[in-house]
Amino acid sequence: MEQNYWLIAFQLLGSLALLMYGMKTMSDALQKMAGPQLRHVLGAMTTNRFTGMLTGVGVTAAVQSSTATTVMTVSFVSAGLLTLGQAISVIMGANIGTTLTAWIMSAGFTFNITSMVYPAFLIAIVLIYSKKRRVLGDFLFGVAFMFLGLGTLRQAGTEMNLGENPAVLNFFSSFDPESFGTTLLFLLIGGVLTMCVQSSAAVMAITMILCSSGVLPIYQGIALVMGENIGTTVTSNIVALSAGTQARRAAFAHMFFNVFGVIWILMVFKPFVNMVCSLVGYDFEMQKEVVGAEAFAANAAKLSFVLAAFHTCFNLINTTILIWFIPQIEKLVCAVIKQKPDADDEDTRLRYISGGLMKTPELSVFMAQREIVLFGQRIQRMFGMVMTLHNMAREGSDDKEFNKLYTRIEKYEGISDNMEIEIAQYLEQVSDAHLSDESKGKIRQMMREISEIESIGDACYNLARTLNRKKLSGKSFTDELEYNLGQMLKLTDESLTQMNRVMEGRREDFSLNETYRIENDINALRDRLKQENIQAINEHRYDYAVGTMYTDMVSECEKLGDYVVNVVQARLS
Repeated sequence: MEQNYWLIAFQLLGSLALLMYGMKTMSDALQKMAGPQLRHVLGAMTTNRFTGMLTGVGVTAAVQSSTATTVMTVSFVSAGLLTLGQAISVIMGANIGTTLTAWIMSAGFTFNITSMVYPAFLIAIVLIYSKKRRVLGDFLFGVAFMFLGLGTLRQAGTEMNLGENPAVLNFFSSFDPESFGTTLLFLLIGGVLTMCVQSSAAVMAITMILCSSGVLPIYQGIALVMGENIGTTVTSNIVALSAGTQARRAAFAHMFFNVFGVIWILMVFKPFVNMVCSLVGYDFEMQKEVVGAEAFAANAAKLSFVLAAFHTCFNLINTTILIWFIPQIEKLVCAVIKQKPDADDEDTRLRYISGGLMKTPELSVFMAQREIVLFGQRIQRMFGMVMTLHNMAREGSDDKEFNKLYTRIEKYEGISDNMEIEIAQYLEQVSDAHLSDESKGKIRQMMREISEIESIGDACYNLARTLNRKKLSGKSFTDELEYNLGQMLKLTDESLTQMNRVMEGRREDFSLNETYRIENDINALRDRLKQENIQAINEHRYDYAVGTMYTDMVSECEKLGDYVVNVVQARLS
């Protein structure tokens, strides 16, 4: 008998694993099918708190992952595409959208659905081998695994016969159902369990098994669900500790939303639970000894729907209350989590992909693209320092200030090397995941982009080295050379500005024509300046060493322009 219990326990754990795997596969496949569209929806449909909330509901219900919605939202806040207030409204909607999962699970616990999954497996494998419909096949596989997990969970719960097990019954009956302390204890257990298994769906499934088998009273079951709501936000806050300020603020706002809801629910706990029970038609006063085992079991079968209904009512009412106070919530989270003061060393770290928030490969690709945009902006900032260094050398500025700026440019060159390596390593990890063909193509393009941007950093450093060499030699350029060099630097900066404009925008809005035009102007100016330099040296207007440093800078600017063209080509290809 003991061996049977072990087998059933392993069946229970395996079923939970199937459920979690199925939900993740289904969510990933949906994001592959509609990832770009979902991102555009989040960016376009958050004009006010109500559309933001409805957008969060719709997107989360579609991808079956509040985490994915929250991560997308936080990434948009970090990128400046959404305000924190808009993000809070989307997160509120995500809390409502995720309740659909509980309804799906409650349906799976009510009737046997395992017989329906086998045709889904067959269709899924056909679609996967057809290649063109592979993502749709992945989605069906995920749905089938999820329902198979639910079906086997239901079967395992029935076979364990927990409602007739004296040890289990005695354990749960040892807690006083009328005690407020019992409610708080089960709330804590639910939160800890969710943090341990990293899945609120798994904790919800365990709660449904215990409640529907008649072992766990409804009040304790609902306390577990409330704990699960807090536990899932604690996890996101821990992960966000290593992320940016806006990510930590959004995660804290998510926690505040759920903690606030739990506090007011605890104040009206039993009346509220009784109201939900009456809505579903569950008799919480029914006793097995009075009505008999069959009627009691039929009543207990409704408990999974009670849990789902409570989850939905909790989030709906909580959102209805708090949606009017989004500006106040925003002020609160900003007061609790203050913005770090800007410092030079802020440019030494990655901003978008260092927090470890990405749990879905498609979103990771998007965040890597945001990091590359930042990479391009930092490189143009580095070139701006080179232009300032050129002006300082021309005006004969103080050696101390010149050396300080030169050292900073040298530091930026090391930063660009590190950024290329870190982004490349991140993309390599993402490429190991199951990605759509479009995302695989994007990764190849991004690998080329970061390589060329790093080469721009090298060119900037070479320009600074030439200026430093000129200063150390004590030689100077003529006014004509300074003017010509200024024109070349200005054109080069224009090419970098156009590159960053393309990197930040949408592919459809740009072409290569403007980049080619600037590059042709740079090439024409280089050819003219080199020809004039040869003539000037022959006429002894300045010595050969000055001419060499001058042409080195002109050639380096032309190389930099070539690297810019390569970046734009990779972006628009």
